[in-house]
Amino acid sequence: MSVDSVVHKPPFPKNYADEFLVLDHGKGTEIWDTAGKRYLDFTGGIAVNSLGHGRKDLAQIARKQMEKLTHVSNLYTTEPALELAAKLVKTGNPGQFAAVHFGNSGTEANEAALKYARVYALRTKGEGHHKFLSFTGAFHGRTLGSLSLTFTEKYQKPYAPLIPGCEVAPYNDVKALARLDRTYAAVLIEPLQGEGGLDKISPAFAKALQDTCAKHDILIIADEIQGGYGRTGTFFAWQQLGLTPDIVTLAKPMAGGLPLSATLIPAKVNNQVHVGDHGTTFGGGPVTTAVANRVYDIITDPKFLDTVIKRGKSFDRLLKGLKKDFPFADQVKGMGLLKGLRLKHDPAQKALMGEVISACLDKGLLVLRAGSDILRFAPPLTVSKKELEEAVAILRTVLEEKAKAFGV
Repeated sequence: MSVDSVVHKPPFPKNYADEFLVLDHGKGTEIWDTAGKRYLDFTGGIAVNSLGHGRKDLAQIARKQMEKLTHVSNLYTTEPALELAAKLVKTGNPGQFAAVHFGNSGTEANEAALKYARVYALRTKGEGHHKFLSFTGAFHGRTLGSLSLTFTEKYQKPYAPLIPGCEVAPYNDVKALARLDRTYAAVLIEPLQGEGGLDKISPAFAKALQDTCAKHDILIIADEIQGGYGRTGTFFAWQQLGLTPDIVTLAKPMAGGLPLSATLIPAKVNNQVHVGDHGTTFGGGPVTTAVANRVYDIITDPKFLDTVIKRGKSFDRLLKGLKKDFPFADQVKGMGLLKGLRLKHDPAQKALMGEVISACLDKGLLVLRAGSDILRFAPPLTVSKKELEEAVAILRTVLEEKAKAFGV
């Protein structure tokens, strides 16, 4: 790491690190720090920068819109917002969605989904039908509502007590769904988990969840904030996994790095919503939605999605090559271009994964962690085959250096 590109003890809250790499500019998958060192960005801003860095087309759209209108609040609307909403309600199955609520972040999208679910349950089933179920390994956000369904002790404990009526079940455990009855308003699930470890729902679990929720009129909310918007090669990850949700939440890549989220709801939910039930000041602003229209058009192009599938398969093969050569690299996980490599190690070596990530950074590769033992990769969907090969070559060098620490 370049010394000149590191800031120590920045004036940020202590919930962040004491040391930051200071980045300066980027182009595509490449990014440079303030000292001029180049990196391959396989974090993608945590799956946000799906079209890479330095997009002049997106910058021009944002500039032109800012010269016209920057903000109008939710008292009015604009053409870019109307255009994007019309596109989004046509995603999924024909007639699946009737309306979209725009917000600014993934946690806000999930908050909106939970509120809509409780409104629907109250006005169709009556009081006392308000419970929520989510699953182990989930990450749904940091606000109190979404955090109440993110069952990770280190995230929840400082803020207890959280909202009532929230329960957790083992991910992919069909038997655990037996608890569901009409007292539940919704089930919140990541069809492809992100931070929890890149697990995906099994066909048997998807069917059982679908059947059980239909029986008791429980809404299924699919959190597609990290796994959706083309990252798996289809617009939604659930389209490959046998699930048809009632509500879908989107955020990270929607506006090319600008803050924007969407909560897609069906007609039966929208019909129970009253004016003033929910709102937002900044969500769906003209600048973010203008950029998002361009992002949507690029990502939904069939040729673009075909390339994502092709790159995902290439990446999968490269990572499995590491699995063959390093006994401790025992599992490749994920879908499309949201991938993970599980590294087996003694749980007592808590710092080892951090050392691997730090070593990758030193050699010019930015990567993420998922769970306690998985390296997570979320490169731009525009990543080239050559860049995938370069990234895996860097990772191979790091694993060779760290092999002894893994007991090999």
